[in-house]
Amino acid sequence: MQIGPYQLENNLMVAPMAGVTDRPFRQLCRRLGAGLAVSEMLSSNPKVWKTEKSMSRMDHSGESGIRSVQIAGADPQLMAEAAQFNVKNGAQIVDINMGCPAKKVNKKLAGSALLQYPELVTDIVKAVVNAVDVPVTLKIRTGWDTDNRNGVEIARIAEQNGIQSLAVHGRTRSCMYKGEAEYQTIKDIKSSVSIPVVANGDITSPQKAKQVLEYTGADALMIGRAAQGRPWIFREINHYLTTGELLPEPALDEVQGILMEHLVNLHAFYGDVMGVRIARKHVSWYLQAHDREGQFRRVFNAIDSQQEQIDSLEKYFETLADN
Repeated sequence: MQIGPYQLENNLMVAPMAGVTDRPFRQLCRRLGAGLAVSEMLSSNPKVWKTEKSMSRMDHSGESGIRSVQIAGADPQLMAEAAQFNVKNGAQIVDINMGCPAKKVNKKLAGSALLQYPELVTDIVKAVVNAVDVPVTLKIRTGWDTDNRNGVEIARIAEQNGIQSLAVHGRTRSCMYKGEAEYQTIKDIKSSVSIPVVANGDITSPQKAKQVLEYTGADALMIGRAAQGRPWIFREINHYLTTGELLPEPALDEVQGILMEHLVNLHAFYGDVMGVRIARKHVSWYLQAHDREGQFRRVFNAIDSQQEQIDSLEKYFETLADN
């Protein structure tokens, strides 16, 4: 899988997820087998670039691998300026968000709301591509709603105007994350353009990954929610696609090691207060399979010190191991 001059180590990508794909998470997924990890989306509104939230989203210091940064907005000129700003800040690939279904993004006409306006899509893509000398990629959904699946039209616009890789989530905006992703539209898009196409949506296991690749003919896969609390999914999929064999689930002590590494990195990255808060959702995802009743997670969510979080998790894993 190649994007512009960049050769990826494999064809698995971490989907950009707001509040999730920060630097600690990206680095962890890269270490565990992802070929590319795209940053959380950054607003094209320059008024927010200096806020604490945006500054942490833009932090790529010491990051390994190719730095791909996603931008969101609806004004072609502001999107072009946001692209330039992020390239100056170290972005090696700029990704345009036309896939986010969140209401607060869509009401500003950004994210997947743009799929309703192909002319505006054209203007934004042209403006961003012309503004920077790094590859520009695009993330879309299959359309605005099931009566208006215009993914093929948008894909052709993307290709004609210089987009170098296209990721497609197999749902419309109105579907949000409900029901099952459909891959027929992704297959249709793949057969109608010659740029690399990345399939996204409900890729939750190595077997599903292989099935989606074979059905759609896509060049790569993008994995989002299935990697939350399971960053080793990239290693598992990679192994299966390469050898046809399934890796065993990671042992409890490895899960503990990965979680503790992630926790310490979140603490270091966000500091005392935010580090503790942000760690809660990640810990909750990691422990879904072990703490089915959610008893430990309720206790953990009430802890407000970094050291206490570490101590309580160590005790929890000791108890799990004993049982």
